[in-house]
Amino acid sequence: VGGVVDCRGQNLASVPSGLPPHSQTLMLDANPLKTLWNHSLQPYPLLETLSLQRCHLERVGRRAFGMQRRLLSLGLADNRLSADHRETAAALRTLPGLRTLDLSGNSLTEDMAALMLRNLPALEAVSLARNAVMRLDESVFEGLQRLRELDLQSNYIFEIEAGAFDGLPALSNLNLAYNNLPCVVDFSLTQLRFLNVSYNSLEWFLAARAEVAFELEVLDLSHNQLLFFPLLPQCSKLHTLLLRDNNMGFYRDLYNTSSPREMVAQFLLVDGNVTNVTTVDLWEEFASSDLSAVRFLDMSQNQFHHLPDGFLKKIPFLSHLNLNQNCLVRLHIREREPPGVLTELDLSHNQLVELRLAPGLAGCLENLRLFNLSSNQLLGVPAGLFASATNITTIDLSHNRISLCPRPAPPDPTEAPNCVDFRNLASLRSLSLEGCGLRALGDYSFQGTALTHLDLSSNWGILNGSLRPLQDVAPTLQVLSLRNVGLSSGFRDLEFSGFSNLRDLDLSGNSLTSFPRFRGSLALRTLDLRRNALTALPQRAASEPLLLGLHAIYLSQNPYDCCGVEGWGSLEHLKTVADLAMVTCNLSSRVIRVTELPRGKFQDCKWGQVDTGLLYLVLILPSCLTLLVAGTVIFLTFKRPLLQVIKDRCHWSSTY
Repeated sequence: VGGVVDCRGQNLASVPSGLPPHSQTLMLDANPLKTLWNHSLQPYPLLETLSLQRCHLERVGRRAFGMQRRLLSLGLADNRLSADHRETAAALRTLPGLRTLDLSGNSLTEDMAALMLRNLPALEAVSLARNAVMRLDESVFEGLQRLRELDLQSNYIFEIEAGAFDGLPALSNLNLAYNNLPCVVDFSLTQLRFLNVSYNSLEWFLAARAEVAFELEVLDLSHNQLLFFPLLPQCSKLHTLLLRDNNMGFYRDLYNTSSPREMVAQFLLVDGNVTNVTTVDLWEEFASSDLSAVRFLDMSQNQFHHLPDGFLKKIPFLSHLNLNQNCLVRLHIREREPPGVLTELDLSHNQLVELRLAPGLAGCLENLRLFNLSSNQLLGVPAGLFASATNITTIDLSHNRISLCPRPAPPDPTEAPNCVDFRNLASLRSLSLEGCGLRALGDYSFQGTALTHLDLSSNWGILNGSLRPLQDVAPTLQVLSLRNVGLSSGFRDLEFSGFSNLRDLDLSGNSLTSFPRFRGSLALRTLDLRRNALTALPQRAASEPLLLGLHAIYLSQNPYDCCGVEGWGSLEHLKTVADLAMVTCNLSSRVIRVTELPRGKFQDCKWGQVDTGLLYLVLILPSCLTLLVAGTVIFLTFKRPLLQVIKDRCHWSSTY
């Protein structure tokens, strides 16, 4: 179609010869070709794109591409080209105009790769991912003046010699992820825009100290073993810095250094007969780095105990800051720290016991939209902190021992925070308070908000028998989680009629013995009633409009009575029960899967009862036998011995 021929996965043992001769794209992936013969592609001289991935290729003829003078893109991924790499290299040399070459997954070493890339001056993108490359020097990529993208991920690279990429002046995208590099020292690829060195063994990243402009925009150093904040270029366009899952920290406040000599490390760089010494300040390694353009900074899963004074001021355009899973204990919010353009701040899973807001500081979080403080040790937040966040939409304070303010917070922001106030946050849409140990909510805890997502799970007794505390947000709520909050069917006001826009409702882990009431709540799509005390389904389960409109209802882990599931067949027919295979019911001491109940018989439970006549016989027979034995014993006690009577009547002679 349109010059594109798709022959993928057709179990072809050779290239078909009857295809349109004017074809420009030929896809032969996942065919057991094994060998690409010299004549295989001769009928198609106009090919521009050829894909031969997963074809079990072990040999490519020297003149296999002799007629493909227009070929621009060649995919040879996931074959066995290392078996006869010299023959394949000779074939590739007949493609001087090739721009894109994919050799990933062929068990190639660096010497094999160098041979295959030789005399291909037009290459712009090369993939050598998932091969057996161990070290790189300047000979591997010799002559590739136009190369812009190079993918070397998932190899075994542990060493890159100085100058290995010097012959690639156009290189802008370099992927070295999933290798074994121990460090990057004297990084000087000024033309690079994207560098990925994630999932290595890096302990150091040191950029060259030369005052030259770097084009670097994205740097991914995540999932390594970095000990210190990377020493970045002094002048760059870096906007995304990923440092997730390392061993970094800031150490100045943890060590008492009496001399400046104790605050530096010196790196000895030996390149042939040339020796250079690089001196690095260990405690303020960020000071000389250019962070002025950074917008996205991920420092999660590290060992940061604090942020040095002035650190965030160096990042004036920071919009996303991720510090989750660190060791932060206190955070002081000062002027321009964090910067005013910050929109997302994640401080979850730390050890925060205190958030401090500088006196008189207003509007510091005016652009913040997402604030995650979950899984810390906070008892509250500074008064007025959220009041200045006029654009905030999402707050997560779950798993903190906080309490909600019964009245507006005190005006003095220096007063120790002991509660949190969400009232009148008009922009707030999503609020998570799971596992906060909250007491019973007041009637106006969410007044002035328009919440659409609310999670109050694992706060036992928070509703105090009534849904009145939610009346202010009932018309706007779309997702509500009341898991494990102590609800029971005896609550005087457990009716969700006023929740007209509610789509997802989680009531699992409570003590409900009957279905909650939903008059008028026809927007509900998902209802979770797992782990309650339900013993029967409602009489009108299959006919109620609400249940008919549900997309999924979860009913497992309830103690159903097998004789009380008369509406089950209708629900099963509607395919509404999402966990049908896990729903069980109780019959005497047995637990039976509802799906295994006999069809058409369980309404009157006769299938679970024994025959009445047989039951009477089993009950009466032991009683009759007992009476008979007792009468016989009594009779023999007052009469002559039984054996004597038998002897007299039968005339047996015996000695007694």
